[in-house]
Amino acid sequence: MAETLKSRINNDMKSALRAGDKPRLSAIRLMLAAIKQCEIDSRSDLDDTQVLAVLDKMVKQRRESIVQFESARREDLIAVEQFELDVIRSYMPAAMSDAEIGGLIDAALIETGASGVKDMGRVMGHLKPQLQGRADMSAVSARVRARLSAL
Repeated sequence: MAETLKSRINNDMKSALRAGDKPRLSAIRLMLAAIKQCEIDSRSDLDDTQVLAVLDKMVKQRRESIVQFESARREDLIAVEQFELDVIRSYMPAAMSDAEIGGLIDAALIETGASGVKDMGRVMGHLKPQLQGRADMSAVSARVRARLSAL
């Protein structure tokens, strides 16, 4: 059986601990804490898709923090957030190209029978499992809204 994403993160934590890589260990522990918190909240073990959703949320938080720290000119904090962002991204699947995302949006519009902006939630619900962690969902949402507005 293939290794789950959560077990891979756990194994990497042990490796970072053995290697004495404190910055990486700290970033991995943050990920595991967020995953554990979601498991406690949902009272169930998370599968890879749910773990990706947690990591995706962490990526978004890091990006927002970097923007805030840039406006405050806090280079020290930007470096920490950027390192954490890089570690988290290393567990994410490869990003999809604009053409691939466009193809999935086209397919979702056909499959859901969307006919206008009122179908936005249905289309996004169809796309989210396919794109989670592989695309910026707010950008995808904007593209879907534009396509639905044109219908």
